[in-house]
Amino acid sequence: MIRRNVDTRVPDTRGLNFYDIDGSLHQVLPRYMPGDLLAHLEPHMRRLGGLVGDHLDDLAHAADFNPPTLRHRDRTGAAWQWIDKHPAYREMERLAFGELGLARMSHQEGVLGWPARMPPAAKYALTYLFVQSEFGLCCPVNMTDSLTRNLIKFASDEMKEKYLPILLSNDLDRLGQGAMFLTEQGAGSDVGAVECVARHEDGQWRIYGEKWFCSNADAELVLVLARPEGAPGGTRGLGLFLLPRHLDDGRQNSYRIVRLKDKLGTRAMPSGEVTLEGAVAYPIGELDQGWRQMADGINNSRLSNGIRAAGLMRRSWHEALHVARERVAFGRRLLDMPLMRRQLMKILLPTEQALSFAFYTAEVLGRADADGTDEEAKALGRILTPLIKFRACRDARKVAGDSMEVRGGSGYIEEWINPRLLRDSHLGSIWEGTSNVVAQDVLRSSRKLHAHTRLAAALEARLDAAGDGVPDAYRDAVMQSLGRATALVDRALDGNGEPRLTRQASSAMYNVACAVLMAWEGVMTARETGDARRLVLSRAVYDHRLDVADPLAEGDADREGQMAEWLLEDPAPGLDEAARFVAQGL
Repeated sequence: MIRRNVDTRVPDTRGLNFYDIDGSLHQVLPRYMPGDLLAHLEPHMRRLGGLVGDHLDDLAHAADFNPPTLRHRDRTGAAWQWIDKHPAYREMERLAFGELGLARMSHQEGVLGWPARMPPAAKYALTYLFVQSEFGLCCPVNMTDSLTRNLIKFASDEMKEKYLPILLSNDLDRLGQGAMFLTEQGAGSDVGAVECVARHEDGQWRIYGEKWFCSNADAELVLVLARPEGAPGGTRGLGLFLLPRHLDDGRQNSYRIVRLKDKLGTRAMPSGEVTLEGAVAYPIGELDQGWRQMADGINNSRLSNGIRAAGLMRRSWHEALHVARERVAFGRRLLDMPLMRRQLMKILLPTEQALSFAFYTAEVLGRADADGTDEEAKALGRILTPLIKFRACRDARKVAGDSMEVRGGSGYIEEWINPRLLRDSHLGSIWEGTSNVVAQDVLRSSRKLHAHTRLAAALEARLDAAGDGVPDAYRDAVMQSLGRATALVDRALDGNGEPRLTRQASSAMYNVACAVLMAWEGVMTARETGDARRLVLSRAVYDHRLDVADPLAEGDADREGQMAEWLLEDPAPGLDEAARFVAQGL
């Protein structure tokens, strides 16, 4: 797009660097990433932040308006399936898979010039920026990453030797992307009802059946859940198989993409329906442990989904704040209007919560995967991943809608990013389990691993690490909320459980965790830079997510105004000032 110096009254974020303007990311990353790695990645993040505000936005827009097309025969009439993807989508693949190496940096040394494998926080920091332009492609990136992780953990040495070089290639002509074919018409969230059958015929396994929602439908390597003939029902009878798109002799494997889905969002990324007609597949790990092995990969995907929700909310926030700063109506900036400031605060708070929670979860999973022996980190990861999937992905839907409203009528027009943000945000609550399913998984992890009490202990330790930077009155109030949230989970688990408490208990654990993490981040950042805004954000979480509010009370206008002043504009409060503020009224 050629831009000329044209005077316009429509605020446009084009040309902004979305890394440079993200003060919150600059405060959070040092808390969860080693300093030398952060310094190494900063030029890459700055470059990506510039692409988000320009070239990557153009590519995402073009790909969204030119969805993929399924082809069934070549020009000679031979049966050969492939998917045509717009050149803009192919260019985004080159950037994500090739140049940035997002799918391989957790498994391979040397990506982006870093000598070791990078921890999850590095991968997710880049993903968080990338998704602010393109949400859908990050699904194939994550599935390729998760499939690689599954092979490394569970596959035979022979399978690793054969397939890992394909998954880890930075040459797009050689790269084999990954996918997961799990969902069936009669077995969406009820995975135990899977009907695809695996039969051992002539010395090899073949899979028969249909998969209903297969994203990245033309991926070269696919994880498939199927039930070996004679295996028991439910999830215990499922095996996990690797399904190659092409056989060793170059022929396409015996499965057909029946059609591509006409989706509300992520339109550039091909999702389809697949019929398996005796497709050759290779079992991964123990045949009766398929669901357990697949669930390990799904936990990884749930964090990726939460990161994407956090990035999507951040882009929505940037759009809303830029409009509020630049748009003048009735002789005043929108930002100076009290009702707009309240609306911006409602967009900001869940955005900041998702950022803190996501990178804390990434830190925990990094510890869990480091050598496989940290049982505490494994238990924490089991509760953190469904928590962020449950809450952040739901919050993203409202944040995207409210941001669209701030832009006004232009925000409803497809030339702007707001419609795409809104459409894409709704998928986050569906992938890898709907809200009810993942909220139940929070309780499942608590019942089996006492993960909620372990999380409470870890959060208390994090609050202790902030020392006297958190005033006693506020620390006591947050600890009381932490105790009540933990008790709420216990009541949901008591006896046969209270299903009606499941979502409430999950939200409570998420919100109190955010309050603790933000308090710790705020104190640590203030000691280094003098900026204690994240401590103020912690109190905002407490006031609006944890404290009992009277819906008919007027509220403290002066207090709300001060909080908005610090969080929406400069200067930021110092630690002493913020500490006094968060202790008030307790």
